[in-house]
Amino acid sequence: MKKAIVTLTLALMVLAPAAGRADEGMWLLSLIGKNYADMQKAGFKLSPEDIYSINQNCLKDAIVGLGNEGRPFWHFCTGEIISEKGLISTNHHCGYGKLQEHSTVEHDYLRDGFWAYNMQQELPNPGLTASILVRMEDVTARVLENLSDDMSEADRAKAIANVSERIANEAKAGTDYDAMVKPMFNGNQYFLFVHIIYRDVRLVGAPPSSMGKFGGDTDNWSWPRHTCDFSMFRIYTSPDGKPAPYAKENIPLKPKHHLPVSARELKDGDFAMVMGFPGTTNHFLTSYGLKETMEVSNTLRYNIRSVKINILRQEMRRDQAVKIKYASKYASCSNYWKYSNEQNIALKKLNTMALKLDIESEYRAWAKDKDPKYLKALDLIEGSYADRRELQEALIYLDEGLLEGPELLYQSYLFGRSIKAICNETNPDKRIAMIEELRSEAQTFYKDYDENVERTLMTAMIAYTYQNINIKYLPECLKNADRKYKGDFEALTNRLFAQSFFANEERFMKFLKDPNLKALEKDEMYVYGSGILDQYRTVYQGVPQQSRDNLTRGTRDFVDGILQINAGKRLMSPDANSTIRLTYGNVKAYDPRDGVSYHYYTTLEGVMQKEDPTPGGEFNVPQRLKDLYSTKDYGPYTNSRGELPTCFITNNDITGGNSGSPVLDAYGNLIGLAFDGNGEAMSGDIDFEENLQRCICLDTRYMLFVIDKYANAQNLIDEMDIIR
Repeated sequence: MKKAIVTLTLALMVLAPAAGRADEGMWLLSLIGKNYADMQKAGFKLSPEDIYSINQNCLKDAIVGLGNEGRPFWHFCTGEIISEKGLISTNHHCGYGKLQEHSTVEHDYLRDGFWAYNMQQELPNPGLTASILVRMEDVTARVLENLSDDMSEADRAKAIANVSERIANEAKAGTDYDAMVKPMFNGNQYFLFVHIIYRDVRLVGAPPSSMGKFGGDTDNWSWPRHTCDFSMFRIYTSPDGKPAPYAKENIPLKPKHHLPVSARELKDGDFAMVMGFPGTTNHFLTSYGLKETMEVSNTLRYNIRSVKINILRQEMRRDQAVKIKYASKYASCSNYWKYSNEQNIALKKLNTMALKLDIESEYRAWAKDKDPKYLKALDLIEGSYADRRELQEALIYLDEGLLEGPELLYQSYLFGRSIKAICNETNPDKRIAMIEELRSEAQTFYKDYDENVERTLMTAMIAYTYQNINIKYLPECLKNADRKYKGDFEALTNRLFAQSFFANEERFMKFLKDPNLKALEKDEMYVYGSGILDQYRTVYQGVPQQSRDNLTRGTRDFVDGILQINAGKRLMSPDANSTIRLTYGNVKAYDPRDGVSYHYYTTLEGVMQKEDPTPGGEFNVPQRLKDLYSTKDYGPYTNSRGELPTCFITNNDITGGNSGSPVLDAYGNLIGLAFDGNGEAMSGDIDFEENLQRCICLDTRYMLFVIDKYANAQNLIDEMDIIR
């Protein structure tokens, strides 16, 4: 996408998320028939109805969106059903949090892995949900029929919310389904998604983290990879086959469709498609938004998280119990810490800013002869970003530095809110129930909390924020603390921990025996946490509502213009928004830079070449895997050269949320699990680079080998349909 822009048509091709390229675009399943010819050219052998149909079982019925109770429609990862007993495969990093929750020093499933050799050994995960699409429908006409350009953005949003709720309620009435209307193309189109959401999802298996996270932060967002990034779960239903919370009498799901698992050889150029729930992309981002992303969001996030990352690394190395408690938190923090930096590097190297500026110049030339709103759109967007620049910087410092850097400041506010409700409750029975509920929440929080780690984090994060935030946006409580402690933030932290009943579980549980508002309002941890959150809200509200509305309206009109320009000329896919999508392309090697060529797959040989036995390192190799490698005991999972493939790459268009997505061959067989992108094209969420963009995938042969030979979990091998 970096060729010179010489015509309006070329400029708009670059701007469009898809312009007839088979390897670019996150496509809505119900419209996939429009792509069918291109898919066939890429090698697809099935029909559109084999992908999406409401009249027959199809591939969509095997694709699972993993979410959390309360936000089941926001899918943090994707999984796929691979047996007639509801067995799911997904990424190791998708199951990492659940492995951590079940781990103890005595039974460290992060370190040792976990395998259930029968269904009775499978572990429940309260709060984890699994969604499967039932159907989708374009409801644009109904949502927009009573809207007009004269409406305020507030009135428009209210009208859309009301009609969307009615549509969703109608869709799920009298069923076991859940439904939601989601906007596409920045509010220019709307689709109804109807899902069946299962709430009993149990952990079945996962390799040790030395394999599932092999390469750690060093290899993250890079190729070649050798990461055994998979874990396994199972969906359970009530005895009558309906969604139900965990119960011993529940039975494994009998899915409408499950994916055969391929152990066949892959070749460069083979068809590959990914189905899943990509989180968020921003392919229509303007130069003004790109400037904020690079200079504010990415830069500040990386710098602030670097402070936290370095502390957690040090603390986790010194203590196994701390390592278990903070493993999931560290993984969550480090993933987009590195992503932010890698994306900036790619955006600069690929000169994305110049591309955006060329696009906007051509767009203005088109818009001058059209409805004035199209020409005005970019001016509204530019003004909105200018209005909020300083405030946006402050918000990131307050959030990343103080509310999410240390945990206890924000957590004390959350607990305090519950304590207030308890103290204001006059019904004794309700009060007791509320206390018990808060006690349970506190046990969950303190299980993965270490007071000494939190002290260190709080001192460092407060100091860093104080030193870097525009002083006029610093919370008043920290201004007062600076005057009192004269910049000694360790003394401030020690004071907070010495005085607060939130400092550790024992003191908090003692307080819950007789909670009272007076003690809460005197607790300095709560006072500071509340003060910081109040300042965050104040800064957020400092952005004029008119400016927010201008950005929403300007972006909607800008994208509307692009849709009109491309109408009848080329297919376009909407940005990802955690709804199910399909992307198709091919297994494909690439040349990232002069003199460097990357092969399309890696093997177990590379694992051994990367091995570093340093304790706690990122490239440890379990002895059992070394033994299997030494004897070449690979079973039936080798390629024609006798190698055990580990990972491969395709040119599919993916993003966060696609983690764990099935990579399918031309016949709908599972050949891999998508788990990462490559650093050279980390700009892909903003601008797809067709020559460099690669989807990094776990080869199913490595997964099968680990289940079979490494874990000896023959029970799982036996229930899969393996294509040899």
